[in-house]
Amino acid sequence: MSTALQPPSAPAPSDPARSAPAPSDAAAPASGSLRSRFAAGRAPARPSPAAAFHSISAVTSVLLGLVGIGAVIHEPVLIPPLAASAALVHSAPTLPLAQPRSVVVGHLLGAAVGYGVLAAAGSSAWAAAVAAGVTLALLMGARTPHSAACATAVVVVLQGPAPGRFVPLLFGATVLLVLTGYAASRVRRKAPRYPAYWW
Repeated sequence: MSTALQPPSAPAPSDPARSAPAPSDAAAPASGSLRSRFAAGRAPARPSPAAAFHSISAVTSVLLGLVGIGAVIHEPVLIPPLAASAALVHSAPTLPLAQPRSVVVGHLLGAAVGYGVLAAAGSSAWAAAVAAGVTLALLMGARTPHSAACATAVVVVLQGPAPGRFVPLLFGATVLLVLTGYAASRVRRKAPRYPAYWW
């Protein structure tokens, strides 16, 4: 009987289920990464420190400017809706809500609705809520989305400021917001240019 070496025979076919490598821990997502992804959600990324400082300083400066103007003329120029508008202009300058058409016309529409509701229904929280809803409808129809304008309607209904003083001051303040947004977007080289459109 020959004792010569025989070539190794091919391995017998095996069951694919048995030959498949077992999933490793590296292939499966770690629970920590799942938790971090869930915590992050779909929220936007944090701005860089330079971008955040730019936006915050611009918003604070323009609002302090409104306070200063009010102190000089002895009128409350800074109303809460304008703070919201300033935040939109300087932190989200490319959004439709932040564009000059929306900021200026939106607040004027809100004031007009506020005075109309005030004349028809008087000053109450119920009337203020209706005024906010009517303002939103007009903003959508006029293609001037600006959520802060709904708050302007509420302010008018609840506080009843004299229109001869309030409306010009409101108009001037919104124009100032737009102009400071324009200027601030050109101070920092990497900042998005504002406005994306004027009208």
